Formats: sequence, structure tokens, C-alpha cells
Amino acid sequence: MTIYTAKTLEELLENAAADKNCSVEDLHYTVTEEKKGILGIGNSVTAEVFNMDDVKEFLFDYLGNFFTSIDQDIEVAIEERTDGFIVNLNADNNAVLIGKMGKTLAAFNTVVRAAVNAEFKKRIDILIDINHYKEERYAKLRSMAKRIGKQVQRSRVDVELDPMPNDERKIIHKTLNDWHNIKTESEGEASARHICIRYVADSEPAAE
Repeated sequence: MTIYTAKTLEELLENAAADKNCSVEDLHYTVTEEKKGILGIGNSVTAEVFNMDDVKEFLFDYLGNFFTSIDQDIEVAIEERTDGFIVNLNADNNAVLIGKMGKTLAAFNTVVRAAVNAEFKKRIDILIDINHYKEERYAKLRSMAKRIGKQVQRSRVDVELDPMPNDERKIIHKTLNDWHNIKTESEGEASARHICIRYVADSEPAAE
């Protein structure tokens, strides 16, 4: 995040884009101060500006400092997506970083997302993965969702899944979003939040 000041917002963004070697369209900004002069003289605007390269640099620095502080060597690969980043980590103790049922990894995701959102004052989609654990987990979740979705369609009996993190619940919702006679709902609070896959009957035709 960099602070810029100029006479107008347009000039400010042009200066920031030139400084960051990107287009104005690639910038995200928050105006923090505006000053109005007399007859237009003395006008100024101040804004905090960043682009996605700044977010990527912050992630590298944050993760580097974190793992250096616990004396842990780790490989970091960051892939930019349309709405955020996937960060894949690889270390000697991947199993410990993932934790039982992925709980340690889920907690680390929460911490890193909070740090990024606080730094840039904007919700940015960040997914931390460990040696592609999440990628493989998502594939298994999609298969499970399809299998249970077909089961609910046949039996017309609702199924409650075990509690899972928000990102994994999103995979279930997305997988079954347009399935006929199927509706997914998240229920429960905090660590007990889980998905219910429900059967929804076709609407009865209106009486003439």
C-alpha cells in the first residue's frame, strides 16, 4: 500500500500507475483526504493505492518472515487468479502444517487472509495450500457432493455432512448449485457449521 497526493484523483492515479508500471485500471485505491482550495487553487487529494503485484509482494514477505521466525525452510509459489491468489507451500513437515482434518491449514488461512485484508483494507481472496493438499481435497469434495446429490435425488432423504471450513463448503454449494431437485444450505455456528443437502420437490402446476 502506497500513499500518493496530487491535485486531482485522475492525476494521482496516473502517477501511481507510472510508479507501479501498470495501467490505471489495475489499481485499487482508497481516498483518505481531500482538500478544497479557493477558486480551485490549493486543491489536493490523498489516497492509498495498490495493485495485485503489491499484494503478491506482501504475501512473499509475510510468509517469509513467518517461517523464518520458526526456523522453517519452505518453498512458496503464488498463482494469481482473477479475484485473488492461490499460495502453494511445500516444507519438510507438510503433515504438521496441514494438521488433523486440515484444521491447522484452515487456521493458517484465516490468519493470512486477515493480515492481507488489514494491510490493503479490502477483501482479497487468498487460498493457502500445502503441497496441493487443498487441490486434491477439493477434487474429493466434488466427487462426494455428486455422489450424495444423486443419493438424495433417488431417496428424497436429506443428508447432513460433517462440519468443514468455509472454502470447502463453497465447493459443495458450487458443485450442486444447478442440480435438479437439490438444494444446499449451511447450518450451525463456528466450527460446527456444516452443509445439508436437501431434496426439493418440483412445484405443483397451478390449477386452472
